[in-house]
Amino acid sequence: MRTSAGSASLQRANARAFFDLGWLQTYHSFSFADYYDPSNLNWGALRVFNDDVIAPGKGFGTHPHRDMEILTYVLEGELEHKDSMGNHGVVRAGGVQYVSAGTGITHSEYNHSPEKPVHLVQMWVVPRANGLEPKYGQVDYTVEARRNRWLPIASGQSGIAASIALWQDASAYVARLEAHPLAHHIEAGRFGFLFVASGEAEADGERLEPGDALRITGPYDLTASGEAELVLWDVPPAPSH
Repeated sequence: MRTSAGSASLQRANARAFFDLGWLQTYHSFSFADYYDPSNLNWGALRVFNDDVIAPGKGFGTHPHRDMEILTYVLEGELEHKDSMGNHGVVRAGGVQYVSAGTGITHSEYNHSPEKPVHLVQMWVVPRANGLEPKYGQVDYTVEARRNRWLPIASGQSGIAASIALWQDASAYVARLEAHPLAHHIEAGRFGFLFVASGEAEADGERLEPGDALRITGPYDLTASGEAELVLWDVPPAPSH
């Protein structure tokens, strides 16, 4: 697929790396942990896109991060967060949690419910520089806020208003599509990543099902339609640091 000088390629759900650890079922869109493919390290500044289901009461114990923008979008269930900056919260379906690891933090992520699994996508973006100040944010969004529109949940891009500010010229959007076409323009020199979290969508002639993703290079005019929950990233090239 091509629009002007841009293009798009499709990654089907079953083309992702999959690991079943019992307490965690995880799909990796890019190289991560035990999955390494030198041809699939990132998409522009988007470095990680993991689609996770965590069993009741289970989770990731305290572990360190640095020099990375980490955004978690909860699709179903409840995620409990604790970190070395003193933050402690529970993110519920439709909510977003943000950690800018900067000079270094430790945190833990657990399924808050002892009965139901939690389904989330965790996404990492390379910041514009190393050694930045660590930050934390948590925002709850309503379904109405994203119904048939691109809701910017986090951004460091000029002119894009979002409750969470990123240390990068990048924007993350979510949408609940209900038979209402949505368009987004990816500028020249930038990269888009469209992910179907649930439902079915069509983007520029391609039928997309849960777990499918469209990788876009700009300039590109994206149009999506159907009945689906969508996540969209608009990012610059990966920093050289």
